[in-house]
Amino acid sequence: MKHLLFLISLFLVISCASDNEVVDTFEEIDPEESQLYFPPTGSAEWETVSPSELSWSPDAEQELKDLLEEKSTKAFIILKDGKIAAEWYFGDHDQNTSWYWASAGKTLTAFTIGLAQEQGLLSIEDRSSNYLGEGWTGLTTEKENLITVWHQLTMTSGLDDEELDCVTPDCLTYVADAGTRWAYHNGPYTLLQSVVANAADMEWQDYFNANLRDRIGMDGFWFSTSGTNNVYFSTARSMARFGLLNLNNGVWDGEAILSDTEYVSDMKNTSQNLNKSYGYLWWLNGKDSYRMPSLQIEFDGMMIPNAPSDLYAGLGKNDQKLYIVPSQNLVVVRMGEDAGESSLGLSNFDNQLWEKLSAYID
Repeated sequence: MKHLLFLISLFLVISCASDNEVVDTFEEIDPEESQLYFPPTGSAEWETVSPSELSWSPDAEQELKDLLEEKSTKAFIILKDGKIAAEWYFGDHDQNTSWYWASAGKTLTAFTIGLAQEQGLLSIEDRSSNYLGEGWTGLTTEKENLITVWHQLTMTSGLDDEELDCVTPDCLTYVADAGTRWAYHNGPYTLLQSVVANAADMEWQDYFNANLRDRIGMDGFWFSTSGTNNVYFSTARSMARFGLLNLNNGVWDGEAILSDTEYVSDMKNTSQNLNKSYGYLWWLNGKDSYRMPSLQIEFDGMMIPNAPSDLYAGLGKNDQKLYIVPSQNLVVVRMGEDAGESSLGLSNFDNQLWEKLSAYID
């Protein structure tokens, strides 16, 4: 795989980065009406649509490209109705080059948890200790038993997030009861993959590959960049495939990959009242407040004001981006280096990018 040795050595220093109540939902698109195109599996074929056919602005296109190049972008894709409307690579990156998703890959885990639940292997309402064993935290049994798989999915475990990536009991210590505090915490998230592996009695990567990756024609692999986390690497087109699957509510070219419509809806809508802009490991635009990783501050307003209000996203360290806009049948992928503000997820670059994107596609 192109530059794989370089990538692995580089990424060894990179870290991946309450009540169960849905507060509000966006209107789902009926797959029968959306008429989305799906690229075939096992092939590089992918239909395109020209920006001129879509009446997108050629002047704004160059400004968008300039911003992407200035901000150290490696790969950028826009899907419109499933077809490639823009596919740009920078430097020596190309269609076959793998790059890391960082925490944008959390969305892959959220989807896979839904698959495991649909197969009857687990319930997100179950205690996490059912799958991780008693003593997986440093809490008392009483407090540990409050933590469910749902709390891990929603970042509301109540565990101390100071040691972000640590997954051992000595650092998974008590701050608050599960469900009463939202904090972006990689440790409990990473352990969701162990939850699935133990529930399915097979390796996480094997389960993921068989039940998700291979079914929609993605490439890619999981690789630990710190010894504790687990980061996904793939081509930009594979990230776009996953985005297209979610745009179509878990259905790939007529085949229901995840048919639990309730879980699909809950995954990409407000999952709890502590951070209205967070679903099941997906970030949500259009809410009246949001929280940021590493901060216990609530900010007023939408997290990306320049973006459509129904946008939801996978956001990763160093500005790895997977945006989905149901109202416009759009999927947007950005892979690359840090765009200027080191962040575990949301950054100022999101708003800068959507200023240029909106000018281009409106």
